[in-house]
Amino acid sequence: MKLYDYKLAPNPRRVRIFLAEKGVSVPTVQVDLRAGEQFTPAFRAINPECTVPVLEFDDGHRLTEVIAICLYLELAHPEPALMGVGAQERAIVADWHHRIERQGFWAVGDAFRNSVPGLKGRALPGPDDYEQIPALAERGRARIARFFEMLDNELAGRDFVAGERYTIADIAALVTVNFAGRIGLAIPDACAHLQRWHAAVSARPSAAA
Repeated sequence: MKLYDYKLAPNPRRVRIFLAEKGVSVPTVQVDLRAGEQFTPAFRAINPECTVPVLEFDDGHRLTEVIAICLYLELAHPEPALMGVGAQERAIVADWHHRIERQGFWAVGDAFRNSVPGLKGRALPGPDDYEQIPALAERGRARIARFFEMLDNELAGRDFVAGERYTIADIAALVTVNFAGRIGLAIPDACAHLQRWHAAVSARPSAAA
């Protein structure tokens, strides 16, 4: 088994943090996205979507979505539980994970990919070219501000995003907040609960993955 990765990309980082929390080591292959290695015939044969991460099994089967890779790892290595314990908690974690992606991660992606000069003509990941839409970048930045406020309000009453334990929802939120920071959108000073949470999860050894 091996993981196709790119150290600077946020999606593979989510898997690396998940692996680190599990204490699981997987050989990695770096795919240089900046150099366009994801578009080479060799990598297209691995993932026609031209994205990372990709988890490749020894039998040749591959997983190309973050949530699928993490689900496999959770089932193969149940402890520590990062996707909830019991039916209700698992559903709550899944609900929060999707909410983080929809309200936060996708918003940062819109703001980033529709404004960075180096991504001109590449506003969406994948094999096809799409032009940047400045209005989507502006809307994305507005959505991120609202995302920060929402998380701050939720974290006023607990230590972790989805409840009493660190989960995949915290991983998604950490990567989202750090991704936003790359385009100059830091946690506002008024969001003290979000700042407290961010400092705590950033101090976990897995955050360096």
